Amino acid sequence: MTLANIFTTLLIIFTSFVAVYLIGIILFYLILFIISAVQLRKEHNIDQFEQYEEIVDSSFSPPVSILVPAFNEETGIVPSVRSLLSINYPGFEVVVINDGSKDGTLQTVIDSFSMVKVEKTIRKMVSSKDIKHVYQSTLYENLYLVDKVNGGKADALNAGINVAHYPYFCSLDGDSIIERDAFAKVMKPIIDSKQEVIAVGGSVRIANGCDIERGEVMKVALSKSPLVVMQVIEYLRAFLMGRIGLSRHNLLLIISGAFGVFHRESVVQVNGYRTNTVGEDMDLVVRLHRFAKEENSGKRIVYVPDPVCWTEAPESLRILRRQRSRWHRGLFESLWYNKKMLLNPRYGLVGMISMPYFFIVEFLGPVIELIGYILMILAPFISGFYTSFAFMLFLLAVIYGSLLSMSAVLLEEWSLRRYPKVMDLVRLYFYSLSEAFWFRPMTVLWRVEGIIQLLKGNRGWGEMSRKGVSK
Repeated sequence: MTLANIFTTLLIIFTSFVAVYLIGIILFYLILFIISAVQLRKEHNIDQFEQYEEIVDSSFSPPVSILVPAFNEETGIVPSVRSLLSINYPGFEVVVINDGSKDGTLQTVIDSFSMVKVEKTIRKMVSSKDIKHVYQSTLYENLYLVDKVNGGKADALNAGINVAHYPYFCSLDGDSIIERDAFAKVMKPIIDSKQEVIAVGGSVRIANGCDIERGEVMKVALSKSPLVVMQVIEYLRAFLMGRIGLSRHNLLLIISGAFGVFHRESVVQVNGYRTNTVGEDMDLVVRLHRFAKEENSGKRIVYVPDPVCWTEAPESLRILRRQRSRWHRGLFESLWYNKKMLLNPRYGLVGMISMPYFFIVEFLGPVIELIGYILMILAPFISGFYTSFAFMLFLLAVIYGSLLSMSAVLLEEWSLRRYPKVMDLVRLYFYSLSEAFWFRPMTVLWRVEGIIQLLKGNRGWGEMSRKGVSK
């Protein structure tokens, strides 16, 4: 056999492997789609607020500490806090944690809400950098501001856990806008389960393009930026397809750092957020699963599709690239720190399904996809390598990237219907069909770049500048 024949044979083997891999992923997501569709249909009318009136009106609903870590969030922090202070829930406090901001975040909050220093004994239940001062608003007695030494988002959340007064806490990004009824809905599984549920994730949607005034979404609309529209589609696929399906069988490993509620004592038992990773939100959820399995406590972590938090998405390729590379590094760190769970029957379906899925599909997936793209490009130029193989890969890539995204848009229209304009839905359909041709390959490259950064030892967050989404 000649060297050329050997090379061609190896290419066919690699192509076959990539094809089988993509078919496996498509089938897996098809199963998730069916599970999610059935679940959404069951809860089709659950967003009618009458079902949550008892929670809102009851003095027995567990109070929540809303933790808002803020680093250089001067442009969006005030409207975000305003939106939190107006939520429809009986007992809550808002704790803004200024993590050594270099802009005017601290003074902006102090001036906007008439904050004054208070003497407060802080019980250090989890490790964090030193707290300089604690402030309380003279306008809102349930609003606090913590000024601390810079230590990163995870460290800021740990400081907030130490300062918080209530048994449950919610982690929110500093630029987030929360819907008024979101807490009643996200707390319902906790109340109904009698503390069996120790963490709940809510939906995160993209605020770019929406009409937002004084911390409230007045009108939902799509951004004019194609880059932002593609991120909207990504979020729909991740939340409506991925997380609903995984949550149904207690397989959820990610609760977005932008909006999640946790049982504080359980988080303290796993020593709070890990500060040496850029994926602190996923790492915490994995460790909570690990603790629940080791204690055989039967505790669960769930996702609720309707409670919505609106957040700002990157509008530039440079910032989006940094975000996706960082997310991929965080994914690996979460898997690596908890590698004893991988394929370990002791950890049930989490160890046998969730961990392998996130390692093989989510972490290694971009490398395999990149190989597939390279094979598609080289196929016409390689003698003896059938272009039908390349065409097969192309079709599978379109199904994986575009048609699955289109399915997520269908779920959105079929169930929650957040976008009232017909033209917005048309744009979502059009862009979802185009994903495999430009956006997917681009994010694959960025995620592979994240792996390269891991090998180089890059652990930083990178700059994440924001314009602010509220007026």
